[in-house]
Amino acid sequence: MLAAGGTGYWLYSDLNGNIEGVDLDKALGDDRPEKLPTSGQNILVLGSDSRSGANASLNTGKVSGARSDTALVMHIPEGRQQATAISIPRDTLVTRPKCTKSDGSTLPSANRVMFNSVYSLAGPACVVKTVEQMSGVRLDHFVEIDFAGFKGLVDAIGGVTVTVEEAIHDKSSGLDLEPGTHKLDGTESLAFVRTRHGIGDGSDLGRIGLQQQFMTALLSEIKKQDLLGSPTKTYKIADTLTESLTTDSELASLTNLAEFARSMNGVNPSTMETIMLPVKYDTADPNRVVPAEPQATQLWKAIRNDDEIPESAKKSPATGG
Repeated sequence: MLAAGGTGYWLYSDLNGNIEGVDLDKALGDDRPEKLPTSGQNILVLGSDSRSGANASLNTGKVSGARSDTALVMHIPEGRQQATAISIPRDTLVTRPKCTKSDGSTLPSANRVMFNSVYSLAGPACVVKTVEQMSGVRLDHFVEIDFAGFKGLVDAIGGVTVTVEEAIHDKSSGLDLEPGTHKLDGTESLAFVRTRHGIGDGSDLGRIGLQQQFMTALLSEIKKQDLLGSPTKTYKIADTLTESLTTDSELASLTNLAEFARSMNGVNPSTMETIMLPVKYDTADPNRVVPAEPQATQLWKAIRNDDEIPESAKKSPATGG
């Protein structure tokens, strides 16, 4: 019993020590939107494209620093039986608020900056502040995973199955898929969510569709696997994931993460709605997009009130949808 207890404590401490936490209250202060009027939750999910550390050996290019390669607001309404994932295009021009950097210095506010540059300049807390300012939505939590953690998670669960209707051949990401159903390993999955040159118009907007498709498939795979029936596999997944995970300080422990995950157990990934922030091409720079109005305002208003999102708020002029 002592040996089992000691081993259990060591495993818990090992995993718990992997998680990096950011104190949002300290970083952002009190000037934030009001919380939802219900028990619903809003979580910002970031995929970091850092090329350093364990990520350096991945085929992700040689750009220095890190950006929020993927960003979405996950809205879980009251009752936690469904969810809506709202992707924010990385090329969206936004107003960046004044932020405090990790070294304590101040980054002044700026207009018309690329959304994914905010992370590299001031870190995840500033991304949270930027999203809250542009949406008026209070973010209860944030979760960030980097390239290495994403690849390791997919490999740890044995791969993720996706179906593509058209061939994808992208030399930049290394993705080479024929039409049909494929089970992707970690390296292939990373290429899948990063590809854009082999689909649509080659922009970030086309990539978002693949990211949303993969996220649904990944969550479905995790949900259907009997992780509790395989303690070895459960530990492997947890160890891989927590090593590359950064969260807000309220979630930055294995116990809190597990409790939060259990509270979301009723959400069915197959019925989760995935949409993109309505955007239009910028008139001054056609390589960038800006939030489309009135659709974007309608979308964020529905999230703030924990209401059903109207169909008109899901239409994005940039994609013709």
